[in-house]
Amino acid sequence: MPRAVAVSPGTKTPEPVAAVEVRDLTKRYPGDVRALDGVGFTVPTGTVFGLLGPNGAGKSTTMKILTTLARPDSGTVRIAGLDVVAEPRRVRRVIGCVTQRSGVDPAATGRENLTLQGRLHGMSRAELARRVDELVELLDVGAVAERVAGGYSGGTKRKLDIAMSLIHRPRVLFLDEPTTGLDPEIRSEIWEHIARLARQERLTILLTTHYLEEADRLADRVSILDRGRVVAEGSPGRLKDDLNGDAVVVELVEPGMVGAARRALDGLTLVREVVAEGVAVRARVDDAAVAVPQVLAALTADGVAAASVTVAMPSLHDVYLHYAGRSIRETER
Repeated sequence: MPRAVAVSPGTKTPEPVAAVEVRDLTKRYPGDVRALDGVGFTVPTGTVFGLLGPNGAGKSTTMKILTTLARPDSGTVRIAGLDVVAEPRRVRRVIGCVTQRSGVDPAATGRENLTLQGRLHGMSRAELARRVDELVELLDVGAVAERVAGGYSGGTKRKLDIAMSLIHRPRVLFLDEPTTGLDPEIRSEIWEHIARLARQERLTILLTTHYLEEADRLADRVSILDRGRVVAEGSPGRLKDDLNGDAVVVELVEPGMVGAARRALDGLTLVREVVAEGVAVRARVDDAAVAVPQVLAALTADGVAAASVTVAMPSLHDVYLHYAGRSIRETER
């Protein structure tokens, strides 16, 4: 697929146009709810970009604006060089979108769903037949392609949603929480398909998710949203490397002792960014070999029994905690 370029005056070397450019995006809802407050980021062509954050952070509002389904109060958005407000019809021709709610017709077969989608895009009969065959193979739905989609599993239906969004060979694919509600095994399978698409279809993919491990596995770069603002941006590796020290997770014997455990760790000078997560307490330390004995001693002194202690390198979960001041799970409760 040819890459769009912009030629700067006085230069001979063309510069690639970014697939997605967002500048100072704002959006308010009734009641002075500020969904977006100056959001900005750039997605280079041919990359996978993750837009991360809990429910209510502004991800879905951003996605609606980028896919021409809503208008911003201010700011600019360009998709493949096209302004989404001034040129929405042209934008829709170069994007594919998988929303949180499935667009599959349960009364039609998988192949019929794909064919109908292609006809809506005005594809010729021969071109459409070839493309349907390609996508059936690419998304591994050949075994069920002739079956009525109403009987599909959640994972298979999601793969068909993705295939339908690709029928017209878009340049940019938007995936809005593509694996929400799927069990871990199916979620991992969908991740593999998304990674394969990025390679084989030469797509630019913008992924919104509150599963931080999803972005860690798939994304070349991420932006972390919190309360309508970008609080951190960069490659997952760099963002994690910027956090010095180790992550310590203490699983507790008694769930009712989480509050006491958090207070005990808050009192230690070597421990920071303490949060409660279910039956565990999570924190960051500079030197786990020195800090863990102090953590266990403090818990014992306060009558808190630890079932296990795990030490690991920082994850995107720790990155979110560092920049947002709370864990993403804590935010969604």
